[in-house]
Amino acid sequence: MKTAPDSVRTEPRLALITGSARRVGAVIAETLHDRGWTVFIHYRQSETDAAALAARLNARRPDSARILQADLNQPAAPQQLAERVLALTGGRLDALINNASSFYPTPAGSATLEQWDDLFASNARAPFFLSQTLTPALAACQGSIVNIVDIHASRPFRDYPVYCMAKAALAMMTRALAKDLAPRVRVNGVAPGAILWPEEHSESVIDPAVQAKILSGVPLGRLGAPADIARTVAFLVEDAPYITGQIIAVDGGRSQTLGEE
Repeated sequence: MKTAPDSVRTEPRLALITGSARRVGAVIAETLHDRGWTVFIHYRQSETDAAALAARLNARRPDSARILQADLNQPAAPQQLAERVLALTGGRLDALINNASSFYPTPAGSATLEQWDDLFASNARAPFFLSQTLTPALAACQGSIVNIVDIHASRPFRDYPVYCMAKAALAMMTRALAKDLAPRVRVNGVAPGAILWPEEHSESVIDPAVQAKILSGVPLGRLGAPADIARTVAFLVEDAPYITGQIIAVDGGRSQTLGEE
């Protein structure tokens, strides 16, 4: 079934954005909402932030944002979340944005099995099984999947080997599903560079000296903004009907000069 062209389509497009209560995910949700989408805001723990974001969006356009809680590290959670979304949409979905991610150091020699499972669950397993469960709905709408990868999926970041391996798996998933799900579903990725520093209270806080070194390697000479990622996601889901299997670096040119960090 082919969807109606945007010029005659009357119902809003529908997007599920994982990890979208805060930070980059929230900006992606708000950017799509500003373009007329109905958004499903997934969160794991940040219920207050998710509810506030949904309230703000619904004040602009009633019934245009819903919040859904799920711990995607639990094996059954991706399928359950997908089924909840489809129950709310009548089986329709135009875009899946796999943004939820754990990020923290696992220096070689001290990494644990629990850390391995956690990082691979959020960065690779959950995106795959969400994509798999939602593929029929996306195919019916000729929709798309966008995975938020990382420039360090191809060039490792010191002391983060497990995270980098998990993102490398997500990058390969992007390319593999682009081939397997064509022509009905497009699958692309966005690879952020230095966009937001980890929050100071988090276990992944980056030393100021390392931050300075990272910025010194960015040709544009500054941090990016969450809106840079969100606009690229919006382009891929709205204005790129002949693009699939691509991972777009949004990094101020840093991946072109990336060295050891």
